[in-house]
Amino acid sequence: MDTAQLIWIIVAIVVVLAIIAVVAVLARKRSTARAEQQREADRRKAGELRAAAQTADLEARQREAEALRAKADAEQAEVEAQRLRHEAEGRAAHAQNTREQAQEQFRQAADLDPDGSGDKAGRQEHDRTDAGRGNAPEHGVISGTDQGAGRHPDQGRTP
Repeated sequence: MDTAQLIWIIVAIVVVLAIIAVVAVLARKRSTARAEQQREADRRKAGELRAAAQTADLEARQREAEALRAKADAEQAEVEAQRLRHEAEGRAAHAQNTREQAQEQFRQAADLDPDGSGDKAGRQEHDRTDAGRGNAPEHGVISGTDQGAGRHPDQGRTP
């Protein structure tokens, strides 16, 4: 082997090593570029996921707020209903008390009336109570409330 051959072998090895180095550098660049593209795609996707999660979180908070408002409205309605029930009970009790006082006054008046009897006053009270409920005595029926003794209400009148 002479020197020329040896030089050509060394040059060939250097050229092959240079080609391998260039191929390795290009492969690394491609790999780095692909990795960077993948990272960028992952960043975009993560950003989209964050935006979607933020939107979903806002919607969830809005629904929670609406639910709380509805609950507060329902509680307010319950309080108002209780207040109205209490007011109605108070008014009913007052009406009952007034009715009892009026009945007591009718009884006292009947006891004091020298011309009337207790039964007549009781009948008057019954007629008034029934008339208030739509159960008035029929027309032409003589009751204890008629002032004329034994006369029809239309008798004695001229047309």
